[in-house]
Amino acid sequence: MEEKKLDINSVIGFVLIFGILIFMFYQNRPTPEELEAQKAEQEQVQEEQGEGEAQMAAVPTAATLNLQDSTAVANYKSKLGAFGFTQPSDKITKLENDLVSLSISNKGGQIVEARMKQFHTYDSIPVYLVKDGNASFGLSFTTSDNRVLNTEDLYFEPSLTENNGNKVLSMKAMAGPNAFLEYRYEMKQDDYLVDFTIRSQGLNGIIDGSRPVELQWTLKGLRHDQSVEYENRYTELTYNYEDDKVDYLSVSGDDEETEEDVKWLSYKQHFFSSILATNKSRFKTVEFSSKNLVEEESKDVKFTKLFSSKIPMELVAGELAQNMYWYYGPTDIKVLEQYEELGLDDSISFGWGIFGWLNRYVFTPFYTFLSSFLPYGIAIVVMTILVRLAMSPATYKSYLSQAKMKVLRPEINELNEKYKDNPMKKQQETMKLYGKAGVSPMSGCVPALLQMPIFYALFMFFPTSFALRQKSFLWADDLSSYDTIAELPFNIPFYGDHISLFPILASVAIFFYMTMTTGQNMPQQPGMPNMKFIMYLMPVMMLFFFNNYASGLSLYYFVSNLITIGIMLVIKNFILDNDKIHAQIQENKKKPKKENKFQRKMREMMEEAERQKKTGKR
Repeated sequence: MEEKKLDINSVIGFVLIFGILIFMFYQNRPTPEELEAQKAEQEQVQEEQGEGEAQMAAVPTAATLNLQDSTAVANYKSKLGAFGFTQPSDKITKLENDLVSLSISNKGGQIVEARMKQFHTYDSIPVYLVKDGNASFGLSFTTSDNRVLNTEDLYFEPSLTENNGNKVLSMKAMAGPNAFLEYRYEMKQDDYLVDFTIRSQGLNGIIDGSRPVELQWTLKGLRHDQSVEYENRYTELTYNYEDDKVDYLSVSGDDEETEEDVKWLSYKQHFFSSILATNKSRFKTVEFSSKNLVEEESKDVKFTKLFSSKIPMELVAGELAQNMYWYYGPTDIKVLEQYEELGLDDSISFGWGIFGWLNRYVFTPFYTFLSSFLPYGIAIVVMTILVRLAMSPATYKSYLSQAKMKVLRPEINELNEKYKDNPMKKQQETMKLYGKAGVSPMSGCVPALLQMPIFYALFMFFPTSFALRQKSFLWADDLSSYDTIAELPFNIPFYGDHISLFPILASVAIFFYMTMTTGQNMPQQPGMPNMKFIMYLMPVMMLFFFNNYASGLSLYYFVSNLITIGIMLVIKNFILDNDKIHAQIQENKKKPKKENKFQRKMREMMEEAERQKKTGKR
């Protein structure tokens, strides 16, 4: 009977795990009351800001300026004060190499388009990280004549040169013949990392140093995957702070945080990242915020999350000087490891603790090795086979424990019947039987627990493996996204509007595995869940859970369960001998069993409890 309880507990544990995961993925939707509260708070903040800014000189934004209207341009320049020195222009300057193309606008001097030249989305559109105003970057400051300005509204003068084969773009917002604010971009050949410097000259006395100068960077993550909810689960804001600690904001809901001594901040859009980094001159403080923009799975959703960061900038002798880097590129460990000094590879979420260690230093390089000479889908199958074979000793020990418990089942049933009215005595006699037979009811659980780190590490491996992106196998067009064998004319809640075959195969394999491990000779016990119901529920939950997940993950679970079933059949039919096990248990019963301190203490406690029960003491 103990064996059955353990199996039931294990199944219940898995059900709870997946139930909690599903609950976490779909619970974080604001209520109407929360939306009203947020609206009221925003209105209050806007009102307070309006009262404060009313005292400053009003400056029109460049976005509303008609460059063809000479009078409007003249009025605009006069209201900018010293920064009206630059002639407005809508010119766009491109910096590009074989990997990435950046478009920098005269208005704001900022990157208004970042395009990956070697990658495209699921619908064959080039991958854009910045496009059509989804991102903004600028400095806000107050001038000595009481004007509140933002560089997004200023015009910059471009100058494109070369430096040792690197393309250098200098964008200057002029405040006089020799006074300017400069954004300097330097792009190397065949490199995603762009050197970026903010500096000023001759602005001491023009910028009011007694008031804050703040760098603001916002970005709305553009959708790149066919399942926006799946992509959104791995879209997050991560950052490196203090002694190279790495943390992130919530991936399931809205979140905000303030940290000190920040080295880099990454707006990770699943398989692609936009990163602003520094090295020696770290950011003293950064205010981060992340807002979830995905409410449901829909082909009409264009954005995943809204990221924002505010960074106070320091003036030195009234001037700005900050060396930084821009990274617009893939969230690929092979690429990010090239920037070891910055530690950008730590922006990839491999998992925490030992799970992340296994994923990063074992499974990722192992799969990279296999996929270097095998097709990507075959590499998954081979890796799964080798992992399951490496774990087969644990499977053997677990199955051996089940076999021993099965041999003892008749005697345990007798004890349960004999002491059915005395649970304490029943437990005491059962433990004695285990001790005499040399059987531990926990011996089957330990191997299963040892496999959990591998299970979770592989669960995190597939969503983080850039190598799987848009790699096909059999009917799956993309192993990093779901496979589709049929489109549905309607949407099923928690399932989707399509049918994926790999999750179906994985669910069928899980059903047969559970039939072998928990479905045989499992009578219904009072107060315990019906095992047949659990056997049907688990595969259905897996089917719903993985329908929008990476097909590579479903392929892994399908192959893994098939191999486990095969290993268990071999162990059952060719390795274990129930008669020998029974004989060994009977032989163990004849030998005097020496108790260890823990066993003796447990026996004494149970005997004392039994005595107190008989005497009526408490």
